[in-house]
Amino acid sequence: MPCPQRTHTYTDMIFDSSRWDSFWPRKGDIVVATPPKCGTTWTQMICALLIHQTSDLPMPLTKLSRWLERHIEPVENIVADFEAQPWRRIIKTHTPLDGLPYYDEIDYVFCGRDPRDAFLSVLDHLANVSEETRLDALKRAGLPPASQFPTEPNTLFPLWLTSSPFPWVWDGFPVGSVMYLTDTYWRHRDMPNIHFLHYGDLTRDLDGEMRRLSAALGIPVDEARWPALVEAARFETMKKNAARNAPGAHFGEWKSDSDFFRKARRGEWRSVLSPENQALYEQVSRERLSPELKRWLEGA
Repeated sequence: MPCPQRTHTYTDMIFDSSRWDSFWPRKGDIVVATPPKCGTTWTQMICALLIHQTSDLPMPLTKLSRWLERHIEPVENIVADFEAQPWRRIIKTHTPLDGLPYYDEIDYVFCGRDPRDAFLSVLDHLANVSEETRLDALKRAGLPPASQFPTEPNTLFPLWLTSSPFPWVWDGFPVGSVMYLTDTYWRHRDMPNIHFLHYGDLTRDLDGEMRRLSAALGIPVDEARWPALVEAARFETMKKNAARNAPGAHFGEWKSDSDFFRKARRGEWRSVLSPENQALYEQVSRERLSPELKRWLEGA
């Protein structure tokens, strides 16, 4: 299979994929690559626990595994922080694979989620963004401070499902794509250094999925340490330590760090989305996704 090619640059009010040009990878680095609200922080924590083999991480997860492309932190500061880490590093991204540099010597870990569940978590995300973060994003977009995105689920859903700031991307306004982004990784799922997790599988069998990822990353399982690592990766445990784990907590990204870990929202779309929007999702997802990818994303 041909290697992934970097054919697009993604720049909007939140992030800029060209910031990867300032980063120099090391062999063994791990890129946690997910759509927004699709288990990113969970995957980062699992990778960190596997690497360090302890729940007592050398620094808070919010600083240990940074979002390289995020505008709000100067890229030279983030790069310097990564350069100072002597261990196997974990870099977060929400960029489609066609916007990333691809390196054979590093691992890419992707986590998928039912798009409808992800959308409901987007609503929670927008409600919890701090005023400072909201105003910074609007300023970068050239929008007046009073601008508001729709918050009513059935008003926002069609926009989120069918529009994007990038003309080649199918979905994701205003937070980020799920379907297009997932498809860019799925097309290269046979690459030996691209590994897939699913939010539903992590929920059902965290122990088993952590073992599978540990093997994929070439990290032996120490059975004496293992129960503590699995416990540290549980949703409830991460929520208890939200100030250390919520992304961007160190620069005041959220109204409430704890509310970043609000709840999984699994299957709630059935009672929230109107019949018309549920039918729209079925139409759009069948047009955009291969049957195999659609089944996998929906956890079927």
